[in-house]
Amino acid sequence: MIFNIGYLLLITAMLLAAFGVGVGVWAGHTRNAKLAESSFNAIYAIAVLAAMAAAILWYGLLTDQFQVSYIWNHSERALPTFYKFAALWGGQAGSLLFWVLLLSGYSVIAVHGNRHKHQLLMPYVNATLMGTTLFFLMLLVFAANPFEQVGFMPEDGRGLNPLLQNYWMVIHPVMLYLGYVGLAIPFAFAVAALASRKLDNDWVRTVRRWTLIPWMFLSAGILMGSQWAYMELGWGGYWAWDPVENASFLPWLTGTAFLHSVIIQEQRGILKVWNMVLIWLTYFLVILGTFTTRSGVLESVHSFARSDVGPFFLGFLVLVVFGYLWLLFNRLPLLRDEQTIESYASREAAFMGNNWLFTALAFATLWGTFFPMFSEIITGDRISVAAPFFNKVNGPLFLLLYILMGAAPLLAWRRTSMEAMRKQFTWPLVAGVATAVVAFFFSRNVYPIVGLAICGFVTATIVQEYVRGVRARRVTNGENALVAMGNLWRRNGRRYGGYLVHLAMVMIAVAVIGNEFFQQTTNVTLAQGQTATLAGYELHYAGLETTRAANRMEFGARLMVFDAASGNLLGSVLPQRNIYDKTPDMPTSEVGLRMTPVEDVYVVLNGWENRGATATFTIYVNPLTMWMWIGGVVLVIGTLIAIWPHPARRRVETLRTVSAGAGASV
Repeated sequence: MIFNIGYLLLITAMLLAAFGVGVGVWAGHTRNAKLAESSFNAIYAIAVLAAMAAAILWYGLLTDQFQVSYIWNHSERALPTFYKFAALWGGQAGSLLFWVLLLSGYSVIAVHGNRHKHQLLMPYVNATLMGTTLFFLMLLVFAANPFEQVGFMPEDGRGLNPLLQNYWMVIHPVMLYLGYVGLAIPFAFAVAALASRKLDNDWVRTVRRWTLIPWMFLSAGILMGSQWAYMELGWGGYWAWDPVENASFLPWLTGTAFLHSVIIQEQRGILKVWNMVLIWLTYFLVILGTFTTRSGVLESVHSFARSDVGPFFLGFLVLVVFGYLWLLFNRLPLLRDEQTIESYASREAAFMGNNWLFTALAFATLWGTFFPMFSEIITGDRISVAAPFFNKVNGPLFLLLYILMGAAPLLAWRRTSMEAMRKQFTWPLVAGVATAVVAFFFSRNVYPIVGLAICGFVTATIVQEYVRGVRARRVTNGENALVAMGNLWRRNGRRYGGYLVHLAMVMIAVAVIGNEFFQQTTNVTLAQGQTATLAGYELHYAGLETTRAANRMEFGARLMVFDAASGNLLGSVLPQRNIYDKTPDMPTSEVGLRMTPVEDVYVVLNGWENRGATATFTIYVNPLTMWMWIGGVVLVIGTLIAIWPHPARRRVETLRTVSAGAGASV
């Protein structure tokens, strides 16, 4: 049967991965070209096998093959095709198969693009990537078989978790997986550099781009998850410091720290050991986060049920920790810094401070996330750590981080003179003070005033850098402003794309401040025809609307939104409660939302009586929240600009490739 073939494909891929690990290590050790070629072929073959296995499971999901346990538990006949396709990553076994599929795809792209550039590194890169693939294939073969069958043909499936039946939950996990899985590539290059003793900066340049790509996907995935929480969970916010939210945030923090510190290594030959530690820590946190969501050790609305994969993950984490640290310790003499930080008033010192803050944020988040588990082990009582702890500890650290984000581009390498600092910092500081004065008229709370002032300071530094860059190109090349800006992105995308990413982070910070400090809310019960007033809006309850969907009933309460001052109709919102046929005890909320750049009118339907004659609502007015989603778009655009190679760099990389090929042929 086809599903037995799917399982045999996984077993074959597992054996091939084990072979590839051994061949890759031996090829790197002996520098045997034929064995190295075998390791490349193993990666290509595993990718084909993984794609075939995923295709078989997709076939089963789309054709309702409920004799397969995974399909029976995560699909149903009435489930829309869109969600049947996404059910591949809606459960544990399928998501592990999806992990293998993405990792094999990443591996093919990475090794195909670099096999002639880093010939000493690539056998070890192959072995490391196949080592990670081997681990996940072992999970699929021995602990979470996606092709396991129930022994009979059920008439229908049990249905997909209602919380996953949302368009953001279709794309959000894909983005997270593309981020999580892709971070195995820089880890593989770090292991290869240590194993081969080839610790110059060539591998660092490659790794930086291979870190930016998954970092972009991880950033987008986190923001999409925030959008899902904002739209689906109906509590007025987008981030609750939930353990699984934190699991995705932790590698983002350390990965972002690495992207900054690796610049120092490229420019000054400093922080070589620290960069190796950051790459390892990021990969470790990826595996730890995956373990967290699948073992049941932490409670979360996002996590999978308890399963048998926990011991496998613990064993692999031990191997990653002690294996990598042993290798790093043995290569320490080869990782001496070439220079030192000469002045605190320098860009490298600011980047170092940036790294300390990112590390402190990661440690605080990690501690708060796992403290309930440790407290239960030690005392027998699970002591929960909620959002107030994270806000109190991480909030000040983020403020300091944003200050350095604005200051670092204004500082020179090595040291910055007082005169240069005066010229660089004058206008950004003026902008920060002006922003604080404006914010004072809206709030007397010191925290939003300080936060918005810092946002004004950072924005001014970005604008100043762009203005100077455009002005310089206009003077030297006679270009108009738009052409000059385009050429800045094309020829120095790393720098100016990075500024756009910083601008995106400012937008996100503004949204956080608006939602955290200026949100207004009320709970009301309205009879049909009655009106509630909040923050300058009047919301008129027009009645209950009922719609039958494929696998659920949708109950929506229509509210007409008016401007309280003028009485003008602004629009309407339709908060909903969805009752699913398979899981009527798990209703979901769909908020009613009127979104503008200034503020959102956000309404949750809590319940109704007498067929909608009266209904109960929670109403929020959330200032500035749209800027979080705009910031996400700007972040992706900025990262793409930073990734895109400019013409000079492409020529240099081409020459390096040709030289490497000529050297190999000789």
